[in-house]
Parts: sequence; C-alpha cells; structure tokens
Amino acid sequence: MEYTITFSWDNEANVWIATSDDIPGLVLESGSFDALLERTRFAVPELLALNLSESQPLSLTFKSERRERMIL
Repeated sequence: MEYTITFSWDNEANVWIATSDDIPGLVLESGSFDALLERTRFAVPELLALNLSESQPLSLTFKSERRERMIL
C-alpha cells in the first residue's frame, strides 16, 4: 500500500508538521526536518496497525513544502 505524508513548515511556530490524508491520526511536529522524518517512520506503522485489520507491506512518499515571504 502506498501512503503520502506531507511535511509543511509553520513560520509562526517555527516547526515542521507532518500530516497525511491517507493515515488517520497522523499529526506530528518538530523543529528539525530530520527529527520529524525519523519520528514519522516510527509512528506510521503504529497508527496503521491501529487502523488496519491485517499487516501488509507499505511504501511511504514524503513531500515537503516551505514558503517564505521576502521583502525586496
């Protein structure tokens, strides 16, 4: 099964946030992109185990988005 996870940068809180439309309950945050990636790798199998009736192979696709405003 293929799951997509989106990492978005929150400028106000200065954290990365992980969410997924494919994985109910997935909402994590961290000030470090790499730390969030690692936390997500551990959380996803646990969340899927709670939501699915049987184990199955999975593939994760990570997408990141960060927007910044600049004044010229």
